[in-house]
Amino acid sequence: MTDLDLIDRKIVAELMRDATLSIAQIADMSGLSQTPCWKRIQKLEAAGILTGRVALADPEKLGFGLTVFVAIEAPDHSANWREAFSAAVNAIPEIMEVYRMAGEIDYLLRVAVADMLAFDRLYKRLTDAVPIKNVTSHFAMERVKFTTAYPVDTVSR
Repeated sequence: MTDLDLIDRKIVAELMRDATLSIAQIADMSGLSQTPCWKRIQKLEAAGILTGRVALADPEKLGFGLTVFVAIEAPDHSANWREAFSAAVNAIPEIMEVYRMAGEIDYLLRVAVADMLAFDRLYKRLTDAVPIKNVTSHFAMERVKFTTAYPVDTVSR
């Protein structure tokens, strides 16, 4: 179900903007009645297009004011190392996102911590858990734009 029609795109877009909307509100915004709208949402969930509904929070107000992007260069590319690395990053809750990359770096991590001291503790925990060839950290000074909503209702297909 990767080929979404315009109505599905509207539903997905509204839910990404605000998952607290009622079925009646989503139906109204997408031009449907409530029952067909609810059935479409269920199909989108069953197809894995809608994967969950969450509340977004301000990291600074929760005590996670420092965002760090960490570039990791692996010492080797064996299955054993990848499994150990995966276990290590999954065991550290302050590591919010991990991407395996193409190019000069092997992995890119987005980390949310309180401050530099907290990052240093995380860094030591990660580097003690698994061998790493190189670690380069980039500290965010300001979040200029942030969204979790893909522009599915603005992209023409």
